[in-house]
Amino acid sequence: MGRPLTTKAVEAFKPNASKRLEIADPALPGLYLVVQPSGAKSWALRYRFGGKPKKLTLGRWPLMGVADARAAASDAVEEVECGRDPSAAKQRTKAARLEAQLSERDKVKTLVEQYAKRHLASLKSGSTVKRELERHVVVYWGERDIHDIARRDVIELLDGISDSGRLVTANRVRSYLGTFFGWCVDRDIIAMSPTQGVKPVAKERSRDRVLSDDEIRWFWLSCEDLGFPWGQLGQTLLLTGQRLGEVAGMTDPEISGDIWSMAPERTKNGRAHNVPLSETVSEVLRSVDRLKGASSFVFTTTGAKPLSGFHKGRKYIAERMVEFASEQSGKPVEIPHWTFHDLRRTAATGMARLGVPVRVTEAVLNHVSGTGGGIVGVYQRHDYAEEKRQAVEAWARLVAEIVSGPSSCNVVRIGKE
Repeated sequence: MGRPLTTKAVEAFKPNASKRLEIADPALPGLYLVVQPSGAKSWALRYRFGGKPKKLTLGRWPLMGVADARAAASDAVEEVECGRDPSAAKQRTKAARLEAQLSERDKVKTLVEQYAKRHLASLKSGSTVKRELERHVVVYWGERDIHDIARRDVIELLDGISDSGRLVTANRVRSYLGTFFGWCVDRDIIAMSPTQGVKPVAKERSRDRVLSDDEIRWFWLSCEDLGFPWGQLGQTLLLTGQRLGEVAGMTDPEISGDIWSMAPERTKNGRAHNVPLSETVSEVLRSVDRLKGASSFVFTTTGAKPLSGFHKGRKYIAERMVEFASEQSGKPVEIPHWTFHDLRRTAATGMARLGVPVRVTEAVLNHVSGTGGGIVGVYQRHDYAEEKRQAVEAWARLVAEIVSGPSSCNVVRIGKE
């Protein structure tokens, strides 16, 4: 009987350039050190099961040392003595692991994550689309295999959204799903998109919802009552008239004195935008308790990311508005549905009510259309800084008067069309 293999001996074995070598370990019959022509070394066990010769690969050297190789070989020999084939068990384990990997690869949640990384990340609206897919699709289909999603599933998902009164959201999700499944078709993940032939849930009409004076009052009181984060976010949206994503992503470095400056990549139209801050909105922003973190977001509950969950936030304010309205009227009050974007329209309408010229209102909102389009948009470089300031200050005064409830005669017009 030769000497048992040692670590030093294994390290000393040199490869044969023309053939593979198998060096037996006399310490345990059937255990071999395999040396490939490339110099790679591994451990294997040769045994007989059911009258047939078998081979079981145990592991690679040096990840599996001499002692570990003997222990693994001993366990395998014990399996054979108990009437179980260790090689077959290993194959079953390997097959199960591969099946699990393949199953995970085709799950909706995995593919949405890949879609966001490889496609949405390069789009300006990518974060919005990803958020909506996660909120409306991954929540319900995340663990399902994408090949099991049928046209009927899509229709039922959209019906569920529309039944909750969110017809526009249902149409948006349909559009996002169509693009996502189209991406999956292009990558040969599925043969056909299950959204093919699925019609929009409803014909969309341009929204014209504007909060009434009573609703503005209830909205403001509700925001004061709720406080951080939704109350102060709502007040900032109403007073500035800016878009939800822009306000939610506000950072302290963007604010200098009474000017809030957004870089092109922060705005929907890709144009840098300066927003004059009235004293009222400045007070609101100063009242926000800043959270310490890696970011400098004004509206954040984590210190690392901007505020999200806008659907729930709007619901909190809306429910509190109904409570205030009912308390003040002494009977139940129903308030028509409104969205955060309606606050932007309310601000624009309020400025028109004050006599602010349309072009100035568009400048405040950073809205490029109408009077700001065509040749005017190309050659008119006046930034309306002073006019914008007068407009937002007048709008803040009007909001304050509405909340406190004075007569409309105190409203001061600041310009003419």
